[in-house]
Amino acid sequence: MANVADTVRNAAQRRAGAPALVTGEAGSPPITWADLDARVDAIAAGLRRLELPPSLGAPARVAVALPLTGDHAAAIFGVLRAGLVLVPVNPAYTPRELRHVLSDSGASVLITIGPVAAAAAGIRADCPELRYVYTVDQSAGTAAFAELAAPSSTVEIDAPGQDPAELAVLLYTSGTSGTPKGAMLSHQALIANQRQVAAIEPPIIRGDDVVLLALPLFHIFGLSASLIGVAYHGACAVLPDRFDPRSVLDAVAQNRVTVVAAVPQTYSAMLAAATPTELRASLASVRIAVSGAAPLPARVAGAFQELAGRSIYQGYGLTETAPVVATALASPTYKTGSIGRPVPGVEVRLVASDGTEVARTTVDGLVAGAAAPHGALGFSDDDAFDTDGTDPGEIVVRGENLFLGYWPDGGGGPDPDGWWATGDVAYADPDGDLYLVDRLGELILVNGFNVYPHEVELVLAAHPGVAEAAVIGVPDAVTGEAAYAYVVPSADGVTAEELSVHCAQNLARYKCPSSFEMVDKLPHSAIGKVRKAALRANLQAAR
Repeated sequence: MANVADTVRNAAQRRAGAPALVTGEAGSPPITWADLDARVDAIAAGLRRLELPPSLGAPARVAVALPLTGDHAAAIFGVLRAGLVLVPVNPAYTPRELRHVLSDSGASVLITIGPVAAAAAGIRADCPELRYVYTVDQSAGTAAFAELAAPSSTVEIDAPGQDPAELAVLLYTSGTSGTPKGAMLSHQALIANQRQVAAIEPPIIRGDDVVLLALPLFHIFGLSASLIGVAYHGACAVLPDRFDPRSVLDAVAQNRVTVVAAVPQTYSAMLAAATPTELRASLASVRIAVSGAAPLPARVAGAFQELAGRSIYQGYGLTETAPVVATALASPTYKTGSIGRPVPGVEVRLVASDGTEVARTTVDGLVAGAAAPHGALGFSDDDAFDTDGTDPGEIVVRGENLFLGYWPDGGGGPDPDGWWATGDVAYADPDGDLYLVDRLGELILVNGFNVYPHEVELVLAAHPGVAEAAVIGVPDAVTGEAAYAYVVPSADGVTAEELSVHCAQNLARYKCPSSFEMVDKLPHSAIGKVRKAALRANLQAAR
């Protein structure tokens, strides 16, 4: 395969009449692989008819900002089949966020819905390369997407001589820690990750699977690990019309879903929305449930196993790795809290801050490693993450699935030997199974001692009075920095005094938060990550 859209062509040739997409759109019948392939052809032809000169050394960029629909899936593959660069965009973006993505990417085309088109019109002067705007709802003053996607036999469809190393997707990072950057993903990287994941036994997706895709397609988890994965195997994707837990559970039961791909918040919401009996009935057909995009809380995994009778297999990946690096399904033994082992074809090293290689692990387990100098990453004997396994280290990865670097010049990409440092810290247990610790950038230095917010958050989350918690570092005149905890109380309720005692019983003194702020909710990104940059900004403004 040279082009990601070839996955749709191949599925249509193998399973023409089989359902490809089941949408939540009222009265819409399932879309077969033959139907989807024809739609993709039509969109590709429509885009080829436009005057879209390449710029900045790359094919023209096409931004797609749509809800989770059949049109969205078809537009994604249509852009790629046309040999253009897909720029996935969150349709809930504010005009400021939309301006950044459209202007930075230099998108020539925007395929979207009315409200986003109106916002784009208001920032048009800042996006000089934006020539065409198409809306699926035929909003006033815009061209209809239906016209762009009208069948035509006058334009050659398949891009001749497609180079698999060519840029396919320009996907902007979530921006939880700053201005989003465009990660450049090639056709080759996206297809390589499908091969890597497909080599896992038992397979995550098979050709006869029905996959619940309860994920936005502007995120790498929904786009590559789910939608492209479904096309790669010729399976069937169920796209719920809403992300509320009741609708998701109904979609699982009605369509006899066998694979659920979701973020931790979705699983947590399912637990809160249904009784154990209802959960088990709705999930009776499910073979595998996978979670990604954010850490899966241990209590959610445990409760889901107990009440729903299903294990949730956590995975780990990044936009820049297209995305899957490791999954609990690659390990022979399920372990709560573990992200498992690297998928076949992906190498992982754990590297201490002084450059010492702490460990090297593969799908076969821990194959090499050396103890880092004591305290190289700030872990002492009383740390909760200090185990019988390796010392923690930054995850550094290598594989065909890695990105080309950041737009537009490829900066920040893999080094000359193909290795790329993720900025995430993990340790490996004696079997070689990996456990995430935190982001390097989240590190809090208290009197020179390293405090990882994730450890403190785990301790807080273990208190029955806490529904959710987030910890950030704040300046402190005495200790340099201190941990500051935002806490969403559960229905049981909790006070700062109770949490202070709880932390003192479970954490070394220097790790305990200096302050607790009770809040109704935490700010989240579209896929459930806590936006700590927003918390820091709010706290700074308040001070």
